[in-house]
This record gives sequence, structure tokens and C-alpha cells, in this order.
Amino acid sequence: VQLQASGGGLVQAGDSLRLSCAASGGTFGSYAMGWFRQAPGKGREFVAAVNWGGSSTYYEDSLKGRFTISRANAKNTVYLQMNDLKPEDTAVYYCVASLVYSTDPEKYDYWGQGTQVTVSS
Repeated sequence: VQLQASGGGLVQAGDSLRLSCAASGGTFGSYAMGWFRQAPGKGREFVAAVNWGGSSTYYEDSLKGRFTISRANAKNTVYLQMNDLKPEDTAVYYCVASLVYSTDPEKYDYWGQGTQVTVSS
């Protein structure tokens, strides 16, 4: 499965962004999808995950209420809507796919190239 993330950029605190991730090379509906992020000098952090049909989602606790993950299986695409962005959200955001629905990065077999999100104060 190949994953292509897009939608990152430079925004101001309080702005919104929507990340998209287009998948190819596999049966999209067979995969749980997620987003992780990595800030400079820090490890990978789980952001959100959605199950195969989109009926169940997980979020990192501190992001609940600001971030929303969704998927459009007909378009082979997963989204991450990010609202009220804060400087601490600055990171490279990675789209991931797995046959296992999990918050554990080790469970995700497929990683996209990442898209940079920078939030200025």
C-alpha cells in the first residue's frame, strides 16, 4: 500500500487545516488508517485512528475535540481535520495503514512520506 499525504503548511495559531492521505496499491477498506506526528527532537506520537468502515475512532486524549479523523472508502482517502491549531501541534504528520486497528505505531505496516505542519504563535 502506498500512502500520499498532503495538506500541510504554515498557519497561525487558531487556524484550521485538513490533511488528506490518498492510498493506492491495496484494498483500502481492509485497512485501519491513522495519523502519527513527530515534532523536532521528539519521538513519534499517536494522533488518531479510524477503523476499516469508519464507525470507530481513537484519539490521543489531548487532541480530542480539536482533531477529527474520517475516511472516504470510495475515494481511498483518509482525512485529518485540525481546528484551533496551537504552536505545539507543529510536527511532521504521517499517514499510516494497518490490518490491525491500534494506537501502537509498531502495528502500522505502511507509512506515508509525511507532511509538515507549522503553527506560528
